[in-house]
Amino acid sequence: QVQLVESGGGLVQPGGSLRLSCVVSGIIFRVSDMRWYRQAPGKQRELVGSITVRGITNLTDSVKGRFTISRDNAKNTMWLQMNSLKPEDTAIYYCHADVSSDPSSWYDYWGQGTQVTISS
Repeated sequence: QVQLVESGGGLVQPGGSLRLSCVVSGIIFRVSDMRWYRQAPGKQRELVGSITVRGITNLTDSVKGRFTISRDNAKNTMWLQMNSLKPEDTAIYYCHADVSSDPSSWYDYWGQGTQVTISS
């Protein structure tokens, strides 16, 4: 069994910051690419950004310069540092990862999501 657990969401005023965490736990042989998605009310889930095992990141244009993705492979943990937050960043943020529990098979897993609300 593999679980992804996000934390760090909350209510922040515009211009504020939040740091989300995603911890992968369970029977883990290796964690490959990890991603953050978000889903705003009434909208489709969108990819916020991704990070490879080597730490190469890619962010969607709307968050570039404001958000940063990082990870600690030894801790199977990924973070999303969000600065200069805007009301349009309000969404449920989900962690997604490609995980293998043995050398021969890979599966993708989702976290349960953490609510981020930007409002004055």
